[in-house]
Amino acid sequence: MELYTAPPEGSTVICADELGPVIPRTFPPAPAWSPGGHRIKAELDYSRGPEKTWVYGGLRVADGQEITMTAASRNSEHYQRFLQQMEAANPHGQIVVVADNLSSHNSVSTCTWLIDHPRIRQMFIPVGACWLNLQEGWWRLFRKTALAGTSFADPVEIDHATRVATAQLNARARPWIWGRPQPTPRSYRRHFVYTL
Repeated sequence: MELYTAPPEGSTVICADELGPVIPRTFPPAPAWSPGGHRIKAELDYSRGPEKTWVYGGLRVADGQEITMTAASRNSEHYQRFLQQMEAANPHGQIVVVADNLSSHNSVSTCTWLIDHPRIRQMFIPVGACWLNLQEGWWRLFRKTALAGTSFADPVEIDHATRVATAQLNARARPWIWGRPQPTPRSYRRHFVYTL
């Protein structure tokens, strides 16, 4: 967690992860409100359909900006293309990518690709500790913005929704801070002064 709290001088820390599969829906989502007054959300639909789409995301911790990319599958080739996008978006200094231990992240082709791109260094989070990746928190915001209660006709619409939601969330991005913030001091409306 030292990468989040005290990153190396002149480096950019990016948390990377994949979301999905997101598939087009063949039916409209449920009504927006339940009889009890609660909002009904249908965030993701998992299936083995041929039109599933994976969303790659990389959160720059220092300023909260996100880079996203959609792909038809989750493999080394698409992950390397996503790393190229991250390298193009961060032209200066070393890039430290915090990722999980997915096979496409540490495959032979990815390791060979990383040798040709010495600016990018990968750090892997422990197995079973996905909550250590700050990208997971951004996925929660993304699901509510782009996917909740929405039906998609094809992967092109999923890509469009991803680009629009990323632009909206980047417009109000703030630095991501590891840990719980200090509570704000209570302000009292009145201060009573007791006199004798």
